[in-house]
Amino acid sequence: MLRLAAQTLRHRTGGFLATFVALAAGVTVLMTCALLVESGWRHQGDPHRYGAAVAVVADRDLTVDGPTVLGETERTTVLLPERGSVPGKVAGDLADVPGVDRAVGDRRLVVTTTAAPELPTTGHGWSSTALAPYRLVSGRPPRSDGEIAVDARLAGPTRLGPGATTEVVTGGVSRTYEVSGVVGTDGTASGRAALFFTDAHAAALDPHPGRYDAVGVLSAPDADRDAVLAEVRRIADAAGATAYTGDDRGIAAGPESAAARSLALGAGAAFAGYAAAVVGFVVAGTVGLSVRHRRRDLALLRAVAATPGQVRSMLLAEVGLLGLLAGAVGVPAGLLATRQVRDALVSRGFLPDDFTVRGGVLSAAAVVVTVAVVALLSAWIAALRVTRIRPTEALGEAAVEPATGGRVRLVCGLACVAGAFSLTVLTGATDGQTALGAAMGMLYLFVLGVALLAPWINQGAARLLGPALRTVWGDSGYLAAANLRANARGTVAVLTALVLSVGLGGTVWFLQDNLERQTVAQSREGVLAQYALTSGAGLPASAAAEARRVPGVAAATGVRRTSVVVPDRLEPQTVPAQGIDPLGADRTLDLRVRSGSLDALREGTVAVSTARADAAGWRLGDKARLWLGDGTPVTLRVVALYERGWGFGDVTLHRRTLDGHTVTGLDDRVLIRTAPDSGAEGALAELARRYPGGQVTDTARLTGELAEDVAVSGWLNRMLVTVLVGYAVLAAANTLVMAALARTRELALLRLVGVTRGQVKRMVHAEQAGLLGVALLIGAAIAAVTLTTIVRAVTGAPVPHVPATGWTALLGGTTVLALLATVVPVTHILRTAPVEGMGVRE
Repeated sequence: MLRLAAQTLRHRTGGFLATFVALAAGVTVLMTCALLVESGWRHQGDPHRYGAAVAVVADRDLTVDGPTVLGETERTTVLLPERGSVPGKVAGDLADVPGVDRAVGDRRLVVTTTAAPELPTTGHGWSSTALAPYRLVSGRPPRSDGEIAVDARLAGPTRLGPGATTEVVTGGVSRTYEVSGVVGTDGTASGRAALFFTDAHAAALDPHPGRYDAVGVLSAPDADRDAVLAEVRRIADAAGATAYTGDDRGIAAGPESAAARSLALGAGAAFAGYAAAVVGFVVAGTVGLSVRHRRRDLALLRAVAATPGQVRSMLLAEVGLLGLLAGAVGVPAGLLATRQVRDALVSRGFLPDDFTVRGGVLSAAAVVVTVAVVALLSAWIAALRVTRIRPTEALGEAAVEPATGGRVRLVCGLACVAGAFSLTVLTGATDGQTALGAAMGMLYLFVLGVALLAPWINQGAARLLGPALRTVWGDSGYLAAANLRANARGTVAVLTALVLSVGLGGTVWFLQDNLERQTVAQSREGVLAQYALTSGAGLPASAAAEARRVPGVAAATGVRRTSVVVPDRLEPQTVPAQGIDPLGADRTLDLRVRSGSLDALREGTVAVSTARADAAGWRLGDKARLWLGDGTPVTLRVVALYERGWGFGDVTLHRRTLDGHTVTGLDDRVLIRTAPDSGAEGALAELARRYPGGQVTDTARLTGELAEDVAVSGWLNRMLVTVLVGYAVLAAANTLVMAALARTRELALLRLVGVTRGQVKRMVHAEQAGLLGVALLIGAAIAAVTLTTIVRAVTGAPVPHVPATGWTALLGGTTVLALLATVVPVTHILRTAPVEGMGVRE
């Protein structure tokens, strides 16, 4: 059977091309997803920063207990958005471990040098040089608060050497330092450049007093490594931290590496789930349609005594060979596509420069096997009907297409539709990622339901559209309606592909538009201040008080952006938050408070968006338990509920609640409202000059910058959606071309019995209009239900925003592509003489 399958493929290359395209494109898409996940799983960052340490104790993630299921507590681990720290006493405990030579506490300060402001740089205490280890290249260590040592990456391009001076901005303040020495490492350093203060000065500059960013453990030469690591892990667990060893030290050294790993794993896995569902629909429909179009061949084999097992074996062998060929093409294409995606993610700041595409063997094996299994299963199911009938009935079965499916198919289709409608309730009762996941499940259940019910849908639509088709296209319309009724089951794959294209594109693409629009609109409408004092280096808490003292300023509010971890019904969520100074906030911000008041915001209290409060089950006056960005648990009383969570974050805290719990400890901006005709612009500009990189801008400009940031953030979702919709559209065109080419004998027979070429063309146009109209109507209805449900759940807007250009492009593009995919091959078929067409193989 394998030899026969190979001969069949060789002599029917055109017939198998559509199946090959669907399989190869599916392998490419899934390979990109899987390789992104594998690269994220293998990414460990650069451990060089802690190269001399046998272990690094740090706090980079938070594990939260979830609901108890079947007696077991579900636990979820989330990455800390503000990079946790460890108590200073941990260094002393680790130093006392037998076999430990030194335990060095490392401080990671956010700094910028005026000599090289574009070069990412971090500040440390001098003792941290032992962890790399760094060695002096020239000069000496810093000995006073006014001295620093710089590493070779910073010294090289700036020509900073011993005796030179440079300004360093940290903590919102610019100070001048003298370079006492230059340090280097024996290996090739990557990541951020480093500069070193004295230990005492680094401690004074650190916004986390009494704590370290990490503690590196240096073991004695003759120490028992396993015993040391066991005790280090025990101490780390007791402190609520993690002991990182081996390549995992890179995660402790560069928190951006942990974020990159989380992004690659999360985005790749989520995209892979959606892509797998789409690929499953497409491959199953294409393979099934390909087998169905060969009914005459398979019937003839059965009539000449081929057993059902032999026919099935031949079909499986054909699909297996196609799967191998598709893997040979799709895997390299996926490798190339992943590298392109990686470069795009790095250029837009989603991933660090040191993130590399790694692995591939595991991904390739998993993807090829998955696609092959789906294709083989589809071929097996499609072949069952042909191989189950008696040989004497086989040729007759080939001439008449079964009108609809069986009872099991009908029941399963109705169950999918019912499940999709039930998910609308779940989507409306949740928000955030939970609501999005439920909405995507609802979308796929709708599409699966349509795929299963397509024979009945096509028959019903043909009967309803029959009079209209006859009125518009006359006798050709009558033939079109008859064909649609008779071939209701044969057009299942076409209908499914078109519905999937419109439903998926209309839901996910426009959802991103709604989220961006809601965020920008809430920010624009909620900022009452006319000006904003900003600085790329951050602003100290005193900046807001300074602004209030400027003549003509009516109110000034410092805003500190952060993220917090909050409980949810299923698992904890990391949500955007802000810390504000509530003094005069009612005149600079309008969060659209629905109950309570921001005037009551103090330390120990919190204001929450209504959407987040509903998700967490919080009410006004309740005690809300959450975790700050560095993992610190807090219990705060809810004093206000507001609506504009998309524009300002789901959680609003008093700024002092965040002191010591953010990376920089600085405000991002100060919102300033002035009295009419106050003429305070000059004084505000003078205030801005007191802070490094400070400037006063119109708040309308802030909204524009937010729109750009949101658009960049949404780029990733749009890219993923474009790939999925593009694949679905390709599948739709693929199945339409395959379906059209399979009608060569049918159209030739019509012409032999007197139907003119023009009548045939009009008949095809009428069929396509009916099928396309039904597909667009169902796809648009699915998109409307899904989009409305998710937008209402996530943003609270009762009606989603769908730009006219968007839906016109989606529906119009799908229509044009579908018409071209049918008209072009049919036109080609009609150029063949009818007598020759009757002799063409199926």
